[in-house]
Amino acid sequence: MGARVRSVNIGHGRDGIGSRGRVTGIDKRPVPSIEVRDPGPKRAGAGSGVVGDDVMNHKDHGGTRQAVYAVAREELDHWAAAIGRPLPDGAFGENLTTEGLDPDGAVVGERWQVGETVLEVCGPRVPCANFAAWMGEKGWVRRFVEHGRPGAYLAVLTPGTIRPGDVVTVIERPAHGITVSTVLAGWFGDEDAARTVLDAGVLGEDDHAELAKATSRERV
Repeated sequence: MGARVRSVNIGHGRDGIGSRGRVTGIDKRPVPSIEVRDPGPKRAGAGSGVVGDDVMNHKDHGGTRQAVYAVAREELDHWAAAIGRPLPDGAFGENLTTEGLDPDGAVVGERWQVGETVLEVCGPRVPCANFAAWMGEKGWVRRFVEHGRPGAYLAVLTPGTIRPGDVVTVIERPAHGITVSTVLAGWFGDEDAARTVLDAGVLGEDDHAELAKATSRERV
């Protein structure tokens, strides 16, 4: 099977399911199609890059470099087996559930043609307290990070409609070779990975500064 979109998913803000009962849009459900666009800056823009999809925390989520979130169906199947319960498409809060594609092995900066859209890989999903509360599994964040396959955040370069069944074609891939999984490792204490990411300058300005600061603290 070639790389394709299996499901497109959106969520609306719900209370009682996030950490300490916070309102979150993590509960995403399949829909027939989605419209994607650049939502603008993280704190001042539209939030999600998917029209009609709610981002409740504009400080930490959404914005140009977190416009769309993609997870492989193969990863959902892995975790379903590991935790002993089914995980439907959208279960990780992803907008795109893919098949035959490895978002975690994608190189940061590579570009995908998806239907009529063009998306750019920007980095990993960093698990948060709301994700842990939603999953309800002991030690979830630690287990998720150790597995090292978090799914990819994407920017929208060419807006348009994405539907289930759309083919995903990698149309450009940078030569630096730094993958989504490598960036996740750097965020969570792998100093060699962090230095590789920082030296290559593959992150957005805010994320680069935050990772540099975190790496300096760890050295101290």
